[in-house]
Amino acid sequence: MDTAVVRSVAATFVTGTTNPPSPRPRWLRRGRFDLVEVADVITALICFLVSNAWLRHVSAHTHAGYGTGTVVLAAFVTSAPLVLRTRVPLTSLLAAAFAIVATSTVIVPRALTPAQAYAPGSLVVYGLCLYAVTVRCKPRIVAAAAIATIVGAAFLDWPTAAAAFFLTAVPLLLGTLVRMWRASERQLAEQERRHSGERALLEERQRIARELHDVVAHHMSVIAIQAEAAPYKTADPPAELVQSFGEIRASALTGLAELRRVLGVLRTGGPDTAPQPGLADLDGLLDSARSGGVTVTATISENPVALPDGVDLSAYRILQEALSNAMRHAPGSQVSVRVAYLPDCLVLEVRNDGGQPAAGPRPAGGGHGIVGMRERAAMLGGSLRAGPGGDGGFLVTAILPMRQTRDGDAA
Repeated sequence: MDTAVVRSVAATFVTGTTNPPSPRPRWLRRGRFDLVEVADVITALICFLVSNAWLRHVSAHTHAGYGTGTVVLAAFVTSAPLVLRTRVPLTSLLAAAFAIVATSTVIVPRALTPAQAYAPGSLVVYGLCLYAVTVRCKPRIVAAAAIATIVGAAFLDWPTAAAAFFLTAVPLLLGTLVRMWRASERQLAEQERRHSGERALLEERQRIARELHDVVAHHMSVIAIQAEAAPYKTADPPAELVQSFGEIRASALTGLAELRRVLGVLRTGGPDTAPQPGLADLDGLLDSARSGGVTVTATISENPVALPDGVDLSAYRILQEALSNAMRHAPGSQVSVRVAYLPDCLVLEVRNDGGQPAAGPRPAGGGHGIVGMRERAAMLGGSLRAGPGGDGGFLVTAILPMRQTRDGDAA
C-alpha cells in the first residue's frame, strides 16, 4: 500500500476524529509547561511504580516465575500511554487497550491472584485515557470506545465484565459533563463577543450621529435661516432674488429633514421605517436640479413597471448624485436624463454637455459621489460607468438588474 495513503488514513483516524483542546486557564500554564501534561507524566510514573511493585510482590508470593524484565516491561507499557492522552487522546486509548491485551497474553488474568485480573495501574491509565476521548473525540468514537471496552473486558476475563461496565460509565459520565460544560462556556463566550461587537457598533453609530448633528445639521440650519432673512436685508428685492433664496431655504430644510431621519436611524440602530424616495419622486428631483442652475430634460422609455424597493431607492440616489455633480461641476449646462425599463434591467443615463467632469478635481474636502454610485450598483449585481461623454460633457450610465434583485429579496 502506498505510504502516502497510509499516512493520510492514520492522520484522519488520529486527528480527524478529535476536537482541538480547550484553551488552558492561565494558572495551568507556567511558561512553556502545561501543568496538565506534567500531571499526566507524574501519574504515569506513579502507576508504573505501583504496577511494578504489585507484579513483583504477587509473582514472588505465588512462585509464578515471571522474570524482572517481563514485570518491568508489563508495568511500563500499561502506564506509558497516559503521557499521550492530552495531545492524541484516541491514540493513547488504543495504546492502553493494546498494552492490556498484550500483557494479558503474557500474564494471564487471575494467574497471580484469583481476586484481581489486571494490574491496578493499568486500570487507572485506561480510565483516564477513556475520559480524554469522551471529552475531545466525536460522539461516534466515544460510543465505539465504550462498546469495545465492555466487549474486550468480557473476552479477556468474563467475571469482570459487569465491573467493567460500571467502571467504564464513570469516565464516560464525567467526560460528558465536562464536554457539555465546555460547550456552554464556548456559547457564552461567543455571545459575549457578539454583544461586544454590537455595543462597539452602536457606540460608533452614536458618535457619528453626534458629529453630524453638531456640525452638518448646525450649518444647514444656519443656511436655512440666512436664506429666509436675506431678502429682507434689501429694500424692494427683485422677485427672482426672493424666489432663489426661497428655493435655497427649501433645499436646506429638505436636506435637514433627511439628515434628521438618518440621525434617528444611527441613534436607534433599528430599521428605517420612513418612506424611502424612488423614481416616483423623479419630478421633484428634476425640479430641484433645475432650480440649481442647470436645464434638465427627461426621457422615460418603455412602460414604467413596479421596481423592487432596493432598485427603486438605488436608482433615485444614483440620479440624485449624478445631477448634483452636474450642478457642482457644470453649472448652466444642458443635462439629459434617460430612464429605460427593459425586461430584465433598469438603465439610467445622465449626460451634461459641458463643464468640468465630475471625475476631475474636486472642491476642498474631496468627495465620494462616483464611488458611492458604483457601490450601490454593485450591491444589486449591476454596473456603473462614469466618464467623459465624447462631446466635452460627462456621462453616467448605470445598469441595475431587476430579476436577480427580486430573487435576492425573496431569499
